[in-house]
Amino acid sequence: MNSIINYDPVLLALLATLFTWLMTALGASVVFFVRSVDRRVLNLSLGFAAGIMIAASFWSLLAPAIEMSAVQGSLEWLPPTVGFLLGGLFLAVVDRVLPHVHPGCALDEAEGIKTTWHKNRLLVLAVTLHNIPEGLAVGVVFGALASGAAYSSLTAAIALAIGIGIQNLPEGAAISMPLRGEGLSRMKSFMYGQLSGIVEPVAGVAGALLVTLFTPILPYALSFAAGAMIFVVIEDIIPECQREGNVDLATVAAMVGFVIMMILDVALG
Repeated sequence: MNSIINYDPVLLALLATLFTWLMTALGASVVFFVRSVDRRVLNLSLGFAAGIMIAASFWSLLAPAIEMSAVQGSLEWLPPTVGFLLGGLFLAVVDRVLPHVHPGCALDEAEGIKTTWHKNRLLVLAVTLHNIPEGLAVGVVFGALASGAAYSSLTAAIALAIGIGIQNLPEGAAISMPLRGEGLSRMKSFMYGQLSGIVEPVAGVAGALLVTLFTPILPYALSFAAGAMIFVVIEDIIPECQREGNVDLATVAAMVGFVIMMILDVALG
């Protein structure tokens, strides 16, 4: 409890999401050292990231939301259900509106509002879309510390930030390497790759501020972030990591990622 009092949860959320952004930049920096990444390695990395996101959605977000709902005296399942579905709906709407193209797809496969933007900008926006719920999740969990409740743990929040940071490594590479393949210089590919993670500190601070100002919405905010992350995993990461085969490899990697995130949350939380 003393550690919660001594530190500003919003500041901690900012620091944590700056860490996850730096991990994205670290992943993007691989473009300086290799000419290309084997597709099997990319599929394995994305599968691993999917496993971490799925585990974080339950252990770090939905489970605490259920517990908070019970403590607040509402139906245990209602706030998590509403928040989870709203999170998925929000990402579905953003996915339809925000112009973007997923790595490995042709320009004519771009989603969202039609635009004349170059493919490199659309690739960055695709990964930026991933990072919105990730930053929001970290921010909301750190913001929950302000409540001082037993279900809010500084170590659990740190565990979530570490897990999101780990899975940001392959995401950074997944954007910088295709950009290099499109003909951009190594420096430009790196800059675009790390830029895709800049939304995480923004979303993290916004999420932390929201729940510190309006504590009763905590169960909804946590499950909202969970729903948004699960939408990204199912709609984008799983299909992407199974592109061009290697389905079993990606699946095993997802299971390993799930277990690692589970261990981080349970051991530290």
